Amino acid sequence: MNRIVLGAVSALLLAGAGLFWWQGKAATENAAPPVAAPLEEPIGPPPDEIPTEDGEGLTGDGLPQASPATREERRFNRLDRNRDNLISRTEALSPRVAAFRKLDTDGNNLLSFEEWAVATSNKFKGADANGDGQLTRPEFATTKPKAPKKPACRC
Repeated sequence: MNRIVLGAVSALLLAGAGLFWWQGKAATENAAPPVAAPLEEPIGPPPDEIPTEDGEGLTGDGLPQASPATREERRFNRLDRNRDNLISRTEALSPRVAAFRKLDTDGNNLLSFEEWAVATSNKFKGADANGDGQLTRPEFATTKPKAPKKPACRC
């Protein structure tokens, strides 16, 4: 009799665990932006005559001049990856993908409250130098995002 009861209880526990496991699977969002692939620029045929560094050998009116772009134009061009003068949703979200992937620890393409809370709590603990659970102005100043490093000269 004990075996039958134990078997029935085990079957119910396994069925319940399977039900929770099945319902707990998160579906990925269909509209999530894919990771942006680097653009490949087509390479044209080589010129017949390569000009020297002082511009000798160039044909035409002289060296080409680049027009200065405004700050807003440069910002637009950074987002417009395919250079069609339109910014799609995917292009607009692509710079944020790396930051999102850092927070999405389980990799299911969904950011849960727990994942966000752990990252925020860790950042708070790192800034709270004296461990009193409160941030002073100097401690808060340490949470400022760091400026991106400028690439070294490729001379």
